Amino acid sequence: MADFERIYTDHFPSVYKYIFSLCRNPATAEEVTQEAFYKAMMHMDQFDGTCQLYVWLCQIAKNTYFTYHQKQKRQVSEEAADLSQEIAPDFERDLMDQETARRLHVLLHQLPEPYKEVFSLRVFGELPFAQIGELFGKTDSWARVIFYRAKTKLRRDFDENTV
Repeated sequence: MADFERIYTDHFPSVYKYIFSLCRNPATAEEVTQEAFYKAMMHMDQFDGTCQLYVWLCQIAKNTYFTYHQKQKRQVSEEAADLSQEIAPDFERDLMDQETARRLHVLLHQLPEPYKEVFSLRVFGELPFAQIGELFGKTDSWARVIFYRAKTKLRRDFDENTV
């Protein structure tokens, strides 16, 4: 148990950042990461050492997040039904910012893999290139190239859709 406490202390921040890059919600990232470490503790005997422990934990966390996300999709959001339609003083500016964010979000999700995931891990998860490369079983140089290509494609697609 003491060994798992050390594993938890050493890897929790990195796994949390990884999940946060997927969901962009601190509460969800915390909950999913906690659940992932619980699952890892319960199945520690299944870790065979063929990959790094961090990669194994991130895989468990990613699967836990996808399961969590599917459950959330099935539930009807009560908050969405109760939203009031308040008009802000800077409505036009807010609307433009929302539209820009929506367009970027759509373009990001249209990127093919691994560009989409590498970009999300770097920008939203703030992971270093070395860790991103590790997650994919590649080098940090590979992660840098994929990130650069994803960023270039997003910028080009955004500019084409703006004109």
